[in-house]
Amino acid sequence: MPLLTLELEDDYLLIGIHSTEEDYRLAYLLNTHLKTKLIRFKHCLDFKDSNAEFPLFEYKDENNFTNYYLINNKYSQLVNNQKNEGLFEGNYSTISYLIPEKKKVDFFLKIEGCNQQNLARTFVDKLNKIQQIITSYSIESSTLKSKDNLIF
Repeated sequence: MPLLTLELEDDYLLIGIHSTEEDYRLAYLLNTHLKTKLIRFKHCLDFKDSNAEFPLFEYKDENNFTNYYLINNKYSQLVNNQKNEGLFEGNYSTISYLIPEKKKVDFFLKIEGCNQQNLARTFVDKLNKIQQIITSYSIESSTLKSKDNLIF
């Protein structure tokens, strides 16, 4: 009996954004330039194997059946290290990544409900015109090892 496999296509665009702005400021800039209404989601993205929390902004465009998500890729945590004495005593910080293979990306813009590459080019062009964004580009989600972290 032949084995049936089910392959689900990703029904979203993923755009990587490089910016030094805070997440709430970037959400405001995207709202201004893209005519979206991103608001902070009441809960952060978190995973049971980690204590990292990633802030999430969302906008559900019900007229076009499209959902927009702005997600931080980096979570910095200050660790209070009082056990060690000597050269390595004191506090230190650790950084966790939502998508570890894209450590240089500061934010991800996930757009659900559309999977058209020409639309991705339009979004990237609009994002790159924002002065506070260093660069942005489309990311092929099928190439990501940890793309399951983007399912929420």
